[in-house]
Amino acid sequence: MVDPMDDIAKQARQGSVAAIIQILNDKLAQAGVRTRAIFADGVLQLLCEAATPDQLEQSTLVQRIRQILESISPRSIRRVNINSRIVREQQLLWLEEIHRDPESQLLWAEEITLAKPNLLRRFGEDLKDRKPAKKSQPSFPQPGSRSVREKRQFWRGIVGGASLSLLLLLVGWALYDWLGPFTITRTPASAPSSTPQATTAPTTSPTPAASSTQTTTALPSSDPFADAVRLAEKTSIEGRNAQTSAQWLDLAAKWQQASDLMAAVPPTDSRYGTAQDRVESYRQKSEIAQQEAKKRRS
Repeated sequence: MVDPMDDIAKQARQGSVAAIIQILNDKLAQAGVRTRAIFADGVLQLLCEAATPDQLEQSTLVQRIRQILESISPRSIRRVNINSRIVREQQLLWLEEIHRDPESQLLWAEEITLAKPNLLRRFGEDLKDRKPAKKSQPSFPQPGSRSVREKRQFWRGIVGGASLSLLLLLVGWALYDWLGPFTITRTPASAPSSTPQATTAPTTSPTPAASSTQTTTALPSSDPFADAVRLAEKTSIEGRNAQTSAQWLDLAAKWQQASDLMAAVPPTDSRYGTAQDRVESYRQKSEIAQQEAKKRRS
């Protein structure tokens, strides 16, 4: 049986933003720091929150986050913009708030570029992540005859050829990933990137990770109330079959997204009062899902 933490680490290496948040929050919990993240315009926008400014001391926190992320070596993520502020319990679209008024929203912000991972280490991790399940060996007649040796040689040839093909494919893929071009640009710390392409995963403790195949996304909507209702209905149905830690973490992320969408309903909307009630209701469902995920990791 696969350890849930191994599965989360695998998701993080593959670039899952929610899984990265889960690992960061686990490692920064003792320092009283919690994180949120959005991957936007090629930059991982990271928000660190704590109860006091002392817990957010810039040089210490930046170095710690750099070490954690470089140990994960997430695929396709090199630039990270670290923002910090005093914790706020109200769940809002924080990146848009910071973009509108960075001076009053943040204590400080700093962008870092992660070092390239060791090629051999990355290749070994890729082999581990893609290791095929063991297949039952074909049954052979009792040894002692020429036909038995011929059959064994035949199967060895098949297995050897398949293994060599897989190895060459993985080597080619690793080299392409390693040598593929990418551009590093700097952006002002006080002005994070524009409209996000992915919403945060919930960051109240414990913090959710996403499933192994997806990260929650939220594109601009003309009717956030209707989008939130549709997402909540879908998440409620999916929750009936959730069993693993990763599945519950994914549900927590979706409930949090539904809460954020409800928070985006403007006061001029006739449904504003209902939306405000559901902001808290969906947030509580997210926290319940996080607790279920943590139970299954025990």
